[in-house]
Amino acid sequence: MTGAIQPDRRRFLTAGAAVLGAAASAQLWLPGTARAAENTLPDGVFSLGIASGDPLPDGIVLWTRLAPDPLNGGGMPDRVVQVEWEIAQDARFRKPVRRGVAQARPEYGHSVHVDVRGLHPDRSYWYRFRTGGQISPAGRTRTAPHPHSKGGTLRVALASCQNWQHGYFTPYADMLDQDPDFVLFVGDYIYESTPASTGPRRHEGTGEPYTLVQYRNRYAQYRTDPDLAAMHANAPWVVTFDDHEVDNDFAGEVPQDPAKQSHDAFVARLTAAYQAYYEHMPVRASAVPSGPHIQMYRRLEFGRLARLNVLDTRQFRSDQATGQAGAQDPALTMLGAEQKEWLLDGMRDSPARWNLVASQIMMAETDLQIGEGKLWYYDAWDGYQVERNALLGEFADVRNPVVLSGDRHLTMISDLRTDYADADSEVVGAEFVGTSISSNGDQDQAAFHAQWDPLKADNPHWKLIDAHRGYHLFDIRRDGIDAQVRVVDTVVEPQATPSTYARLRVENGRPGVELA
Repeated sequence: MTGAIQPDRRRFLTAGAAVLGAAASAQLWLPGTARAAENTLPDGVFSLGIASGDPLPDGIVLWTRLAPDPLNGGGMPDRVVQVEWEIAQDARFRKPVRRGVAQARPEYGHSVHVDVRGLHPDRSYWYRFRTGGQISPAGRTRTAPHPHSKGGTLRVALASCQNWQHGYFTPYADMLDQDPDFVLFVGDYIYESTPASTGPRRHEGTGEPYTLVQYRNRYAQYRTDPDLAAMHANAPWVVTFDDHEVDNDFAGEVPQDPAKQSHDAFVARLTAAYQAYYEHMPVRASAVPSGPHIQMYRRLEFGRLARLNVLDTRQFRSDQATGQAGAQDPALTMLGAEQKEWLLDGMRDSPARWNLVASQIMMAETDLQIGEGKLWYYDAWDGYQVERNALLGEFADVRNPVVLSGDRHLTMISDLRTDYADADSEVVGAEFVGTSISSNGDQDQAAFHAQWDPLKADNPHWKLIDAHRGYHLFDIRRDGIDAQVRVVDTVVEPQATPSTYARLRVENGRPGVELA
């Protein structure tokens, strides 16, 4: 989060990624205590690696999950296990700053998350775990800038939509080289689809996950991807979920197919899915689920440079409309009243130069009808027209709003306008819809442009559309945001060649986005 990338911060590799879990007690470090007490553990307890997340100026969440048999429930004994953790100023752990012991509890899949406090702002740290004579890979993380810091650069990688069956997660290898200060992942970390034999990889299991063990196994499989594991171990992540972490296009407690899933059955599925999500993500204890509910919307500060508002567009939304009239129903909500007010209050009162919004689904309009009339995706913000338009109206009074989204499996970069029925309406912000890490596989670019280019005239707010796999990279400074669309040439092979497809710029005080 400083202007220059230090050489000792680059490519601090590790093989693994991890989970989170039970409450951690910041006790004094007692060398060998946990190792002696847990010496009967199976080998390979750190098979899922490590991760960190939700950086604060003085704190970070550290995460792991003990799973010697990750694709078969975890393979741990049914008892609490003590896990030592330490965090240091250097990669060799010669300058430790915090140590303690956490409990890995069976009811949370033997996951661990440690909410470390008392750290210095805007600084890199290294961390690791130990139990039963086994030691985890070492990871690197970073705290947020001091609350009153105004300068510097914040480098953010935006990612979403990583379908195991559609390809390898090769964009993360390039992301690792780009060394972001944190990764913002806006949904579809796993896919709930059944195993298929047509792609480069196959989902574990025999069908969709419904139970806690089934969701644990699916997350564990995704965590074994080496590029994903390395990226988790080299930068903190800020995460939120979309639909495929549970069930395609679900809304609140309404499944995609209510004729096939009763309300009680779907509530049980939500309960299992949210717990597995918590167990595998580096989030704080505030996100411990309560049955079919999990607290996911939250706000993170990066000095006076950027405020990040992370939304939850699934739990509080009305069921999707099925036509244009329904999409214009003022009673429909994406955010729910409480979350919407929280968002607006946080943007109106923000001291930050840039007000970032992490939205799982696209906010700008996608008009699929060539010529007269409108045709929308009803699962996106277009299906909640009144609330979306009112929100964009509020953006007119917010300093530098920029929305960061996913879901679409395409790069779609747009101006945000107060009225998409009027091409001359006020531009109030910019939106970057990141492409997918692997979902949709290696797409036919000619076929994509033959389908989508004719729609550009009906969507003049689009500044760039593309169908390569990859992610977006942002360098945020006080005077502007420089964005790169980073893409790879393939995800159907374990290695890929990366490149910059496009560069864009958002200027301070000038709403909208332009090609650089």
